[in-house]
Amino acid sequence: MNTQTIKQQWFGNVKNDTLSGMVVAMALIPEAIAFSIIAGVDPMVGLYASFCIAVVIAFMGGRPGMISAATGAMAVLMVTLVKDYGLEYLLAATILTGILQFILGALKIGQFMKFIPRSVMIGFVNALAILIFSSQLVHFEGAGLAMYAMVAGSLAIIYILPRFTKAVPSPLVAIIVMTIIAITTGTGLKTVGDMGDLSSTLPIFLIPDIPLNFETLQIIFPISLALAFVGLLESLLTAQIVDDMTDTVSDKNKEARGQGVANVVSGLFGGMAGCAMIGQSVINVSSGGRGRLSTLVAGIFMMLLIIVFNDLLVQIPMAVLVGVMIMVSIGTFDWGSLTRFKRTPISDSVVMVITVATVVKTHDLSKGVLAGVILSAIFFVAKISKVHVEQIYEKSTMKMVYKVTGQVFFASTDNLLKHFEYSIEAKEVEIDFSNAHVWDDSAVAAIDKLILKYRENDIDVRVVGLNKDSSQLVKRLGVHNNQNASVSNH
Repeated sequence: MNTQTIKQQWFGNVKNDTLSGMVVAMALIPEAIAFSIIAGVDPMVGLYASFCIAVVIAFMGGRPGMISAATGAMAVLMVTLVKDYGLEYLLAATILTGILQFILGALKIGQFMKFIPRSVMIGFVNALAILIFSSQLVHFEGAGLAMYAMVAGSLAIIYILPRFTKAVPSPLVAIIVMTIIAITTGTGLKTVGDMGDLSSTLPIFLIPDIPLNFETLQIIFPISLALAFVGLLESLLTAQIVDDMTDTVSDKNKEARGQGVANVVSGLFGGMAGCAMIGQSVINVSSGGRGRLSTLVAGIFMMLLIIVFNDLLVQIPMAVLVGVMIMVSIGTFDWGSLTRFKRTPISDSVVMVITVATVVKTHDLSKGVLAGVILSAIFFVAKISKVHVEQIYEKSTMKMVYKVTGQVFFASTDNLLKHFEYSIEAKEVEIDFSNAHVWDDSAVAAIDKLILKYRENDIDVRVVGLNKDSSQLVKRLGVHNNQNASVSNH
């Protein structure tokens, strides 16, 4: 990375990066506390994680402007480990998660992003928007009119203020204004302080107090492996989304390595494992954040609020943060995907809907993406498994020519074989693969079957037109080669 690029990523957007980072910091705190509660650990474990990961990823990440911290997708995977073995084992698992992620980044796992179809990406985004919105509904339970008024007021500021000025991010103005209103009017609404106890102490370096033996590795490795894959999946997908939002590109392998280093640091400073957060990343980008400075400010300002402005922080009403997250869910959802239903292939629409449904049902983004990718693969295989065979009978020479067009592999062999007749009045059969490609052992086995069937009926068989790769595969795997079949390539 050259000096100009470093300067641009850090100081090319100082004002907006600083202000957007401050907005993100305030939105990070209740999320980190909530995810700590899900995992069954003290709220400070999630807050320390968010601080460490945000600061480290600002320097080490491959996607400037993306926010990484403690997340719900990771928290749900930790529940059993914390319940059965306690916090120290979670910290060890977090460190191992980071090591595994760094190794995967070094092995260039980012290149596998190309195997995730656009329909899955859209499903991932829409599902996340639905989850972000639905997770806010709990704050309305038992709430009075004041809660609805505060949320409505917050959304009004967020959406109306940018029409007059964009000098300051509207979510930041909403948080300040609504907090002042809540304090002065004494609404009695739930505040950030009601989410959990916040201690005004910095994280300290510590090595997990666990036995360093194979038994410990057996306990933490399965959890760490799951955390590593889920974390990278969510981080790389979020990086792609931020790429699209900002019309820029990012280094996915560097991002994977950066996530690894961030989780190792988090584990060594008493934090849980984390990854990229699409909701906070959308807040950052929507508020004008583009560079690494925004991520660094988010982490540092969050800890500054906890340590220095604790008394003020605990008075921020949850209603205004609910309003911000509702804005995020509305901005995250791809509304255009609803109008494209009529134009997109039915298979793509089904993949998107299944991805959304799986994520919403399981609250697990990785399962939704996996379901979408598998379904996309099945649809793709179904599309390319159609093989066309043209029959040409030369009466004068009693020769039957079969011209095969398409991809011949395990899913298309049945379709191929049904086009051939074995009891025909012909002395010779020619199977022309000039417009086809033979991909695997199943395809070669199908060719063997054709040749041997015709031989049983005393008909000479010639296979012609095989391209170089197909010819080599047939010669290497075909059993008919031992029976003097005629096979030729281009």
